[in-house]
Amino acid sequence: MNKRVNYYQYLAADYSKPGLVSDELRQEMIELAEKFISLKKDVLPTINSDYPLEQIEQENKEWWPTHCEALRQGRGDILTDEYYQDLVYLCQDGPYRGIEMQKEREQHWWALIAQPGVTMCWPIVMFHGEVTYFEWKCVDDETNETIAKGNVTWMRRGHRGGCYLKTEQLTFYRDVFADEKLLKLITTAA
Repeated sequence: MNKRVNYYQYLAADYSKPGLVSDELRQEMIELAEKFISLKKDVLPTINSDYPLEQIEQENKEWWPTHCEALRQGRGDILTDEYYQDLVYLCQDGPYRGIEMQKEREQHWWALIAQPGVTMCWPIVMFHGEVTYFEWKCVDDETNETIAKGNVTWMRRGHRGGCYLKTEQLTFYRDVFADEKLLKLITTAA
């Protein structure tokens, strides 16, 4: 049997459960997210000797904690900017193509998983080249109830390309559409 591992042992922050990330590190992750987004090119970069898979995988590992923090803080602006402009998003409500098509639906998901009193956690995250696979759950801070869960695969071409393919299975146990007051808590792209 394989030995169980801490998936965060070599990453900048551990988002596997609530309470592991300091306020100072949370702010640092948001600043890094904004920096990484500024590196994204308009054209998906080619994987070659100047931009090898090993570098892309390392960049995805650097990016991962920033993505987690952006979700916990409801930073829809950052989350949208993580996507490559020609994103293909395959999920039970999709498929979606391009970064405009999924915005209306995805804002409800973000509002539900980032709502006050709920903490999103990612107990499992794995990397292979440009592939990032993770499992997530949202835990009610008071009752410890899982309100939603899912698993996701991102094809992310590092900081230069962003996510160009996302597949996701989501299960919501408590809510399906976010209340208007929760939607207003999600930061929108300018």
